[in-house]
Amino acid sequence: MPHFGVPWIKAKIDTGAKTSSLHAFDLRPEDRDGLPWVRFEVHPWQASADDAVQVEAPVHDIRLVRSSSGHAEDRYVVLLPLVLGRREIGVEVTLTDRDELGFRMLIGREALVQGYLVDPSGSYLGGRPQRAVRRKNWGKA
Repeated sequence: MPHFGVPWIKAKIDTGAKTSSLHAFDLRPEDRDGLPWVRFEVHPWQASADDAVQVEAPVHDIRLVRSSSGHAEDRYVVLLPLVLGRREIGVEVTLTDRDELGFRMLIGREALVQGYLVDPSGSYLGGRPQRAVRRKNWGKA
């Protein structure tokens, strides 16, 4: 999400998920000129709040989302420009607390249908971040 100052975030491809989701902290809805917006923080590093980035986006929708564990919750949906591989695409993203999960972001089918193929035997097929970034993301910086 380089447009928001998040150059890299560890994400998992999830073909079982329709919509992409992002770990969003401190969600604050607000009204701007009669339109709903949401302000939130992105914590790009696993198990850390270091380098938190504040993001503001118009609310695209509010949806009832059922997690893989069966828990249902209403989530804000925002449209975000994401760089996947070497291309930038617009993606619907639900905002939720993923702090206890292994990845800060899931990339769902609606994003993948924009010209991506999934190779389940591969990992980091879009390239790996630099070693210093990987170490920081694993809490070893």
